Amino acid sequence: MWTMDELLERVREALAAEYPGAPNGRVRELPDRRSVRWYTTTGLVDRAAAMRGRTALYGTRHLLQIVAVKRRQAEGHSLAAIQAELAGATDAELAALARVPTDVLVGSDTPPAAARPRFWATAPAAPLTSADHTPESREVGGVALGGGVFLLLPARPDATDLEDLAHAAQPLIDLLKARGLYTDGGTR
Repeated sequence: MWTMDELLERVREALAAEYPGAPNGRVRELPDRRSVRWYTTTGLVDRAAAMRGRTALYGTRHLLQIVAVKRRQAEGHSLAAIQAELAGATDAELAALARVPTDVLVGSDTPPAAARPRFWATAPAAPLTSADHTPESREVGGVALGGGVFLLLPARPDATDLEDLAHAAQPLIDLLKARGLYTDGGTR
């Protein structure tokens, strides 16, 4: 594991070979601490693998991610395009893009950190069907009876049901009013 400064030194060493540098003056040649924090915030780089007190520690995967980002920037790609390309990338894919010399990788005393799932980079799960419902997870329907009273049902009622339920609930509403449990403003 490396501190931020040690990680940045590794990035510098990794980019020393076959790195043409930034294509324009808008991109830093080498990342600094602020750049790495920005990359982490935007999801380009995983969060620190561990903490030693208040010191963040980084591993091989972080090195691969940062070097891959810098190499793609040198090819003229925007951060948004790089983020889309690298979202969910495996360590092998990152290694192929980063082309970090083996001697620079030596010294990380832990295996590469597992990629943190990126919820925005994966397709949403399929909606539940009636076969998926269990007693703990069930779609419910509700009917507002007025006065802050709601009737919860194990299924969504249709328009005909709503009319019939309102009629059938009238004796309950009368009882709630008599007991002071029903208010016209919806609160007690």
